[in-house]
Amino acid sequence: MKVDTAVSHHKALNYGRSEASARSETKRARANQRTPKWAYLLFILLAGFVTYRILQHRAIEAKTAQAPARPVTVAKVVTKDVPLYLDEIGTCAAYETVLVQAQVSGVIITRDFQDGSDVKKGDLLFTIDPRPYQAALDQAKAQAELDQLTLKRQQDLRARKVISQQDYDTAVANAQKSQAATEAAQVNLDWCYIKSPINGRIGLRNFDVGNLVGPSTAPLVTIQGLDPIYTDFTVAENNLPLVRKYLSGPNVKVQTYLPDGSITPRTGDLYFIDKAVQPGSGTVRVRGVTPNPDRALWPSEFVRVRFILDILKNATLVPSQAVQVSQSGPFVFVVKPDNTVELRPVKPGQRQEGDLTVIEGVKPDEIVVVTGQLALSPGAKVAPQPYVPRNSDKNQDSAVSESAM
Repeated sequence: MKVDTAVSHHKALNYGRSEASARSETKRARANQRTPKWAYLLFILLAGFVTYRILQHRAIEAKTAQAPARPVTVAKVVTKDVPLYLDEIGTCAAYETVLVQAQVSGVIITRDFQDGSDVKKGDLLFTIDPRPYQAALDQAKAQAELDQLTLKRQQDLRARKVISQQDYDTAVANAQKSQAATEAAQVNLDWCYIKSPINGRIGLRNFDVGNLVGPSTAPLVTIQGLDPIYTDFTVAENNLPLVRKYLSGPNVKVQTYLPDGSITPRTGDLYFIDKAVQPGSGTVRVRGVTPNPDRALWPSEFVRVRFILDILKNATLVPSQAVQVSQSGPFVFVVKPDNTVELRPVKPGQRQEGDLTVIEGVKPDEIVVVTGQLALSPGAKVAPQPYVPRNSDKNQDSAVSESAM
């Protein structure tokens, strides 16, 4: 038994020694198999190179897939002196209105005008039978001559102190009274020839030849002066501070034109502005004087009025279509030298002739996009084409039609 125990113990010691030696040999083998540091560095360099090539390839694909340039029409920002104005609706009124009335009683024997025609000051309109007034004038003249002869005799007698001073004074008074009666008879005779007191257009007559007229009858006819003509309109009370600011300035004008644009706008002067706001309407009455040499404007006709308050010097203008509106406010697309666009916030002003709008936020000679904005975004590439205003197209069409005729 002791011999067996010793043998087994010896075997166990040998087994432990062999296991320990095996472990040390395994560690030595692992240490010999470790990866060197330069291999890690090489791996990092290879990974960076592959990543670079992938990004470069994607950039080339992005450039290849970039959207083509968008076609747009463009216009240059221009500077110009333009008016500051208020647009209103008004009516015209005759500059002068005369109701021609008979000053003496009598029968109309002639009518010397055509209804609705233009007359000048001094033109004969009606003739009332002058015979009774001619007879009265002749009688007054005869009495005046007699009284003058009597006065001369009284002067001679008074010089010789034959008559009294009272008789001489009576003779002087009679001579003056007869002279006044002669002048009154002449005036009545002149009233028989009714003439136009103004230049204007005559209306429809109220009496024909053969009618008995006089100072108590209705007016014979109405004459209206049409050149110049009044333009009446109103200004809202919330615009009064602006009006008062420029009212005393040298550039205040009243421009009148028809709604259909059939006549060239006519510029006149401010004639009158009311001193109070009208109750209920909240407006102030204004009147201008407008030249009307061709009689194109008629009384009571509705017209459009541009109340010019001042002239804006060197205002920046762009076509109205160039100004767009977003949630952030009005803006325009400005074209850069490389044909890319920049979104530029602006402050729009009043529209002017030629479909132009006053704006703040752009510089003179910059290029703005007029049409084609819906497909654009900041930085987009564009293919600009010059913008042709619609007015130019109309003028060209009218020129072609006139040449064809």
